[in-house]
Amino acid sequence: MNEESTTKEVNKKARAHLRLWVRDFLISVMASFFIITFLYQPVKVEGTSMQPELRDQDRLFVNKFAYNFEKISRDDVVVFYYPRDTQKSYIKRVIALPGDNIRIEDGRVYVNGQRVDEPYVPKRFRDTRSMADMVVPQNEYFVMGDHRSISSDSRDFGPVTRKLIYGKAAFIYWPADKVGVVH
Repeated sequence: MNEESTTKEVNKKARAHLRLWVRDFLISVMASFFIITFLYQPVKVEGTSMQPELRDQDRLFVNKFAYNFEKISRDDVVVFYYPRDTQKSYIKRVIALPGDNIRIEDGRVYVNGQRVDEPYVPKRFRDTRSMADMVVPQNEYFVMGDHRSISSDSRDFGPVTRKLIYGKAAFIYWPADKVGVVH
């Protein structure tokens, strides 16, 4: 083989390698776009209303697809557009479902006449607020923060409509000492 044909062969292999790299890169970008758009979205917690489970500046993935196949359940930690300003997102725990009767007496929550056991709310984060009986309207959810003494939640802005809930908090990925499933 002469030098010219060797150079052409090297260039041909380099172009083939580059095409494969570009193809793989584009597939990765499209897969990432699909996952972030339709399945999981990274979010940053801003505020302390979900302590101790979630702290200010924690990073987590929100499963945007979960509620297409499963119902929203009591105790789920959900992400939703704030009802008074849909440019903002909030993260809270579902306390009562559509049709449930809820009341709060001196900080103790009762759903359908039964006191709710809330191991996710440490004593130092409890408050003594009360709220009269109410029935959660159809297609709406009553949500509260775990840090009750500082949380702005359904006690303040009312139940959240289903259409505003866009995901279920799934997995904390930062900081490293908190990596794990959201409970």
